[in-house]
Amino acid sequence: MPHVTFIHGIANKPPADRLQEEWLRTLANAGLDLGVEGVTTRMVYWADVMHEAPEGIEAKVEAGVSGIAPDMAGNTDAPLSPTLSEAEFIAALSAKVGGVLAAKEEGQDISNPNATLERIPLPWSVKKRFLQAYLRDVHHYLFNVENTPRVGETYRVQDIIRGRFVDALRHAPGGEPHIVVSHSMGTVIAYDCLKNVADCPTIDALITIGSPLGVDEVQDCLLPGWSRYDGYPASARNWLNFSDRLDPVCGFDARIADDFLVRGKLAVADTMVRNTGAWRHSISQYLSRPEVLSAIRQELGL
Repeated sequence: MPHVTFIHGIANKPPADRLQEEWLRTLANAGLDLGVEGVTTRMVYWADVMHEAPEGIEAKVEAGVSGIAPDMAGNTDAPLSPTLSEAEFIAALSAKVGGVLAAKEEGQDISNPNATLERIPLPWSVKKRFLQAYLRDVHHYLFNVENTPRVGETYRVQDIIRGRFVDALRHAPGGEPHIVVSHSMGTVIAYDCLKNVADCPTIDALITIGSPLGVDEVQDCLLPGWSRYDGYPASARNWLNFSDRLDPVCGFDARIADDFLVRGKLAVADTMVRNTGAWRHSISQYLSRPEVLSAIRQELGL
């Protein structure tokens, strides 16, 4: 029986079961009902590692609404940086994501200055809250920060999330094929585990959506396992990547195939999609695109 492991992206989320239902409903509404197709699914949930309590409604950044709800302490600030390397990482990543957000405001694709794209104005207050939440989640994972989301519960962020992802793959209830569908920061987690965790199980396909893996600063934090020449994870038989150039998370470097080669040869299949509305990073937007639906169907053998 085919199986899909989902892993979500940045910001707070509703409870795990509800979040998974939202993803499945989005796919079903777009024409791919995994339950009817006999596909089992599981969501790798890590929002509770970062936030005190789940969102009462679907997180706004995922739903495509212009805004990000702060966590229960009202904190969406970028992390305080105890080391120079962390400060440099945050500053560089902020500049790149901020640049894409600014390019959206001006209707320009910063990777192609001659290309004019539609203008999508977003209030700076929205951009700031998104950027703060994004930086916090990426930083805490890549630098394995110690975080206490609730009294009496303290985690090493990368350690606990790695454990959850590997456990989900190891105890997948379905059979083959087994694919991972990841979004946003979830793509970094999936890649990191498949490449850098020695006992991570092999999967048939990795599907990355709205991924920041093309950003140099993120790649540098995946060392020593990652290299541009041989960065493809041996634990994934196929890798398909989907991006929208107006997505602030992946728009700075939307095509990643040349950053994750197999002994110098291209292996990742990059596909550009065009989402709609003001917030192009929304998982509901991506999961509704025919290119993404077709890829999931194909990799599951449906």
